[in-house]
Amino acid sequence: MMVAKQGGRVQSPSSINLFKQCPRRYFYSYILRFPTKPNIHLIRGNVVHSALENFFDIKFSTLTLDDYKLKLTKHLKQLFSQSWQSKKKELSKLGLLQSELEFYYEESTFMLANWLNDYLQKIKKQLDKNDNDLKFAFNRVNPLTREELYKDDELKIKGYVDAIHRDGDSEDVVVIDYKTSKKDTMTPAYRLQLGLYALMYQRKHGVMPKKVGIWFLKTGEKHIDVTQEMIQDALFEVEQIHAATQTTVITDYPKKVSPLCKYSTGQCDFYDMCMRERK
Repeated sequence: MMVAKQGGRVQSPSSINLFKQCPRRYFYSYILRFPTKPNIHLIRGNVVHSALENFFDIKFSTLTLDDYKLKLTKHLKQLFSQSWQSKKKELSKLGLLQSELEFYYEESTFMLANWLNDYLQKIKKQLDKNDNDLKFAFNRVNPLTREELYKDDELKIKGYVDAIHRDGDSEDVVVIDYKTSKKDTMTPAYRLQLGLYALMYQRKHGVMPKKVGIWFLKTGEKHIDVTQEMIQDALFEVEQIHAATQTTVITDYPKKVSPLCKYSTGQCDFYDMCMRERK
């Protein structure tokens, strides 16, 4: 019987959602810590996130009303290009055709352009309201924090929050996560992830964020109002994952067969392993 070393584990939104998707896959990933194969979606996601995270490192004080749009556009393009080039070795190992790589490159630039267009519209709205005060507009629209680690030692849960913003002209806090997914559906997994962020935010700051949301980079931003029920549901899932993962015996992590095991363009990293066990 396959077992692994005992030990307390700090969970994350990703690990909790993976357990709910398939306990056996969780066992391989988080207990035995078997390596997973890189894929274009993961690499592309990292590249896009890197560009968005570093976008706000530009010195906004050097921008003027005449040139800020052009300079910010050029800045974001350069960040994406540099980040993509830094992954060139990893991308070459995926076995994709050059045309396929070009497709993902162009699709990613479209996503970033979509995000930037929305960002510039928000800047313009603030400029119209505040006598073209560019500094004020940037301060209102730019995130309060970005790529911040939230870690709760008592609950043993952690996660990186992509960005925390103000909600429009108010001081209400909105927690945002960026997604490069094809569909802009607020799935149960996404809702749970956002609920866990809201839970960690509340425990750290003593107050719930007003909203949580996902910036679907292909289509736009979607928000959900944070409720006490959402917080309680997230806390329940944290308690459940800790109770379910105390054991290190493989049979305590049953397989959950679904379309995610094997699909038209790929398969689970542990598909072959599961098939051998079945035989």
